[in-house]
Formats: sequence, C-alpha cells, structure tokens
Amino acid sequence: MSTADRIQTYREFWPFYLGEHSKPATRWFHFVGTHLGVACLAVGLATRNWTWLLGWPLASYSFAWVSHFFIEKNRPATFTYPFWSLISDYRMFGLAVVGRLAPELERARNPAPVAAAELSQAT
Repeated sequence: MSTADRIQTYREFWPFYLGEHSKPATRWFHFVGTHLGVACLAVGLATRNWTWLLGWPLASYSFAWVSHFFIEKNRPATFTYPFWSLISDYRMFGLAVVGRLAPELERARNPAPVAAAELSQAT
C-alpha cells in the first residue's frame, strides 16, 4: 500500500475497520479475545505475576487473527494500523456492550452521501 493509499485520519479508519469486521462471528472472536486478554492483564496486575501479561496480546491477537484469516478472509487491519486497530477493537466491544454497535455497522455499510460542499473542497 502506498503512502497515498493509506487512511490518514481515525475518522476515515473507523468505517473501514467496521467493514473489515462485517461478519458476526468475526466480532465474537474479537470479543472473546478481548475478554481473555483483559482477564490476563487483570490477573497479572493483581498477582504481580508478570507472565500473565504475555497472555494479554497472545489471547487478544490470536482470536482476532484467526477470525480474519478463516472467517472474514481478510488481512487484519492491525498489520497496517496497529494503534487505531487496538482502539477500535475496544470501541467496537464497548458499543456492542451498550447496544449501539448495530447503528455504527449500518452507517459503515451505507455511508451518508457526501455533501456538494465537501465534493468541491476535495477537488
């Protein structure tokens, strides 16, 4: 991917991220990995057994990557956008917990038409 093709803002990234997680099974794998990762982090901090901290990225990323390769059949966004992907994973999870993920997914699938003023600025 060339520099010109890279997404430049998080505002642009978020709909892309949701599109890369279009299948419910992919999102569930992410949620399981996120839960396990946070649990490993909490246990490591609570017990001061730092080997548990290794479980945080292992659990989180292994579940996510398996879902991308075998369910979604796409390349994980974390390879290109690691920080935004991490933030978005927790954002997606949080929205699901409070019941607000469905409207976000719908907006990502059907973005609002670009206003004429925005089009004239883009050219």
